[in-house]
Amino acid sequence: MKKNMKKIECITVYASASSALAPVYNQAATELGGVIARMSCDIVYGGGGIGLMGKLADGALQQGGRVYGIIPGFLDGLEQGHTKLTSQQVVTSMRIRKEIMLDRGDAVVALPGGSGTFEELFEALTLKRLGKYLGPIILINTNKYYDGLIRFLEQSVREGFMDTQHLQMWSVIDAPAELEAALKNAAPWSEDAISFAAKDTRRRHEQ
Repeated sequence: MKKNMKKIECITVYASASSALAPVYNQAATELGGVIARMSCDIVYGGGGIGLMGKLADGALQQGGRVYGIIPGFLDGLEQGHTKLTSQQVVTSMRIRKEIMLDRGDAVVALPGGSGTFEELFEALTLKRLGKYLGPIILINTNKYYDGLIRFLEQSVREGFMDTQHLQMWSVIDAPAELEAALKNAAPWSEDAISFAAKDTRRRHEQ
């Protein structure tokens, strides 16, 4: 049984490229970059130089951290690809970007974001449910941004679309300073989760 006992050396961060955000979100992104750098962990993210993406990278680089960007060529202009990263990899599609980012990270952290961040986050959750991704998934709930999403996920459990054990797939913290403890305390997850998901589906069909 393979569980997520791997040492966390690189963290995948999902973040918005929007520049039209309240200062509290920018501050949290900068703080997160610094926290991860001080943990001596690398960051892999979407490679943008603006919005929370840029703040995250700048916060880590200012603390001497290593930051690796993965950006589709067609978004390099829109997201203003960061020019001071440890390395920047230009790929051909969003699908490839997401795959590389998730494969390289030992844990996932989601800052507040829009549909792109939601897509990335839900892909990680889906793969974890199926036992294909075993690392911790942490939501940074800045300004209570994710409260509605958390209630929605809890509702999906109450309505039988997920099992109560699936609530252990993610953790929620209010501030980046809580990240290290959240990673250490994350519930272990196993490749056997795919067997559990199949049983859960059959059980509901039998009801």
